[in-house]
Amino acid sequence: MACVTLTIRCRVSAARILQSICLVSSRSFSQGKTSLAAQNFTDYKSICDQYKPEVPEYFNFAKDVVDNWAQSEKEGRRPSSPALWWVSEQGTQVEWSFVELALESKKAATVLSEQGGLQEGDRVVVILPRIPEWWLLNLACIRTGAVLIPGTTQLTAKDLHHRLEASKAKCVITDSALAPVVDSVASKCPSLKLKFLVSKEPREGWLSFSNMLELASPQHTCVATKSTDPMAIYFTSGTTGAPKMTEHSHASHGIGLGFNGRYWLDLTPSDLIWNTSDTGWAKSAWSSVFAPWSQGAGIFVHHMPRFDPKLVLEMLSKFPITTFCSAPTVYRLLVQHNLRSYKFQNLKHCLSAGEPINPEVMDQWKTETGLDIYEGYGQTETVLVCGTFKGMKIKPGSVGKPTPVYDTQVIDDNGNILPAGTEGDLALRIKPTRPYCLFTQYTDDQERTASTLRGDFYITGDRGFQDEDGYIWLVGRRDDVINSAGYRIGPFEVENALIEHDAVVEAAVVSSPDPIRGEVVKAFVVLAPEYISHDQEALIKELQDYVKTVTAPYKYPRKMEFIPHLPKTISGKIRRNELRKKEWGQA
Repeated sequence: MACVTLTIRCRVSAARILQSICLVSSRSFSQGKTSLAAQNFTDYKSICDQYKPEVPEYFNFAKDVVDNWAQSEKEGRRPSSPALWWVSEQGTQVEWSFVELALESKKAATVLSEQGGLQEGDRVVVILPRIPEWWLLNLACIRTGAVLIPGTTQLTAKDLHHRLEASKAKCVITDSALAPVVDSVASKCPSLKLKFLVSKEPREGWLSFSNMLELASPQHTCVATKSTDPMAIYFTSGTTGAPKMTEHSHASHGIGLGFNGRYWLDLTPSDLIWNTSDTGWAKSAWSSVFAPWSQGAGIFVHHMPRFDPKLVLEMLSKFPITTFCSAPTVYRLLVQHNLRSYKFQNLKHCLSAGEPINPEVMDQWKTETGLDIYEGYGQTETVLVCGTFKGMKIKPGSVGKPTPVYDTQVIDDNGNILPAGTEGDLALRIKPTRPYCLFTQYTDDQERTASTLRGDFYITGDRGFQDEDGYIWLVGRRDDVINSAGYRIGPFEVENALIEHDAVVEAAVVSSPDPIRGEVVKAFVVLAPEYISHDQEALIKELQDYVKTVTAPYKYPRKMEFIPHLPKTISGKIRRNELRKKEWGQA
């Protein structure tokens, strides 16, 4: 898949940038049409043909996109639907239009720059749950040129100390729940000079962001950020070593994720999307900030401190949510409920990302709701790499076709492109021109950054193959692939086979040491409630035999363990690395 030609311009108007990201016709802008609905593209080829982004020398998402949607609202060219629709655990609601969002985020930027003294390039750690202030602070950091570093609220003191120290953050912003954890490590972080508390209650050594926001002026001059300037740093766990600091530029997410919003999420200004990702992860930037707002769509948020599948289904029924994006784990839990008892009157587009979703879950969701689940694949380091788009045939188990954002190939250990059907490393071409929407670097870690390169390519770390129709099939992370007696076995196919059995709710497959074969397949299985009391040895044999009928017999799990739940990241990905370490005695 060849990457599109990138147009770089020194000076581009904000309206021109928004047209490029949203693909709104220039005539609609110039003639003041009442609708900003994007053009329709119904097949993969037209998506590839029409995607021609423009990356100006200077770009700022808050100014060039959010403020322009606000202006469109004022002029009646965008529907009056909310840009952010937030619901608390108690049912309290906040609805902000783009006009209100622009105003409040300018006030937040004033607090950071005037009361806090933050300047362009200062690093700001923001650790907040799903509350409206998190969205304001994303835009406020962008407006001031500060580098946003989001973090999950489940960080321990050790985790937090590492992030503050490694990032050399000047400022931390959090709530009352995490403030004591920050205070316990702050003295060990010499770069940390400023602490903002999102609360009206006073705390010694902290500034009240909430009180200052009420009094702040909305007259804020946005910093003129270059497209290549750092905008955010995301901590992402590797298979070994400490979490990596993945740096993205203003254009990388601000413009690059416009592709996600327009083509994969299929959003228009009339849509309302609910993405369930936690605020600490890059997927939240993908589908809860940049992709929706690039298209003028509204973002729905439920505070939801604890995941509740019944609550999710109730929200999808109660609110006019048109687009739902979540991890495979969430869909697995949702299909355990009686979906036919809910009426999803507005829901029209469902998506999944994080890891491949099981075909049987896709089938059950389609049977019960009438809606397909469209898969996508990307990383903290990228925007959307592969996806299944509307108008494309869905191949359950495949993550779809490569996007025109990158030149995506499957290569061997020497950097040679492999033919269709041959397993190799999934890679993105970076020469002669590095894609603008690929991460800039692992901050302050040249060795790790260099380790991702092989010849003309960036190595994603995922193994897979491309079929004759151009669809990509992931086998697993390079370290997840099991080498048993000369056979290379990916975890996903075995997990999918297990989940087809009625006894299995979830499964994770890893390697396990074996004196004869070196390593064998071991499955950790979460049983359906009605099977928990069954004879375990007999059930293991039944499941092993079942896998042999679904996939190649050599792939069946020679070892199996029933557990109450699988270890997962907050974003819903299975922690196979954790299971593998325990199995090999490395935990």
